[in-house]
Amino acid sequence: MALTLFGSAASGSTAVEAALTLLGIDFDLIEGATWETEAARARVGGTNPMRQIPTLVDADGRVMTESAAILIHLADTHPQAGLAPGVEEPRRAEFLRWMVFVSSAIYSLHWIKPDVTRIGARPEQRDAVVDAVHERIAFCWGVMDAQVMPDGPSAYLLGDRLSVLDLYVAVVSRFGPWRERFEQVAPRMTPVVRRVDAEPRLQAFWRARFPLDDI
Repeated sequence: MALTLFGSAASGSTAVEAALTLLGIDFDLIEGATWETEAARARVGGTNPMRQIPTLVDADGRVMTESAAILIHLADTHPQAGLAPGVEEPRRAEFLRWMVFVSSAIYSLHWIKPDVTRIGARPEQRDAVVDAVHERIAFCWGVMDAQVMPDGPSAYLLGDRLSVLDLYVAVVSRFGPWRERFEQVAPRMTPVVRRVDAEPRLQAFWRARFPLDDI
């Protein structure tokens, strides 16, 4: 039985889909934007009580949630692909730091935007809340940009090898406040995400699942 991924185009699940594409792993996709419809939330709800995507179910029925955790797991269980530094490699700590940073400091904020009442705001305050969320995200990208690649610019965020961290940043930087703002606050990371956008092995995938016109 193939892997099963609950996901949606132009969402955080596309980072997981991109990793699976690079690894050449077949998977069954159950499409559904959980922030848009109750039907999508119900589809994934029997597997993930948080009713969120991405949710990955392996061939033995084991469930994984949280995009960063899934990406780390995929990289670690397929070390031959070189999509993450190994446990003994010097850049492992840096890799884990920024994977968790993107997940907790940036990606998690998008949970607020579909329903600002989740944080106690009134519906009529949505525009102001979303603007504040976008400002915080831009600030966090700037913080990362100032500290990542401590040895100077490199082809990718951890050196000369594409990793799932690059995939993660390339996807999440496509969300609000969108790439134009990302490029303003993260000039050092901008060439990296553009390189991921242009990765030959992912061209058909990006066109199908997250075209650059959708940024």
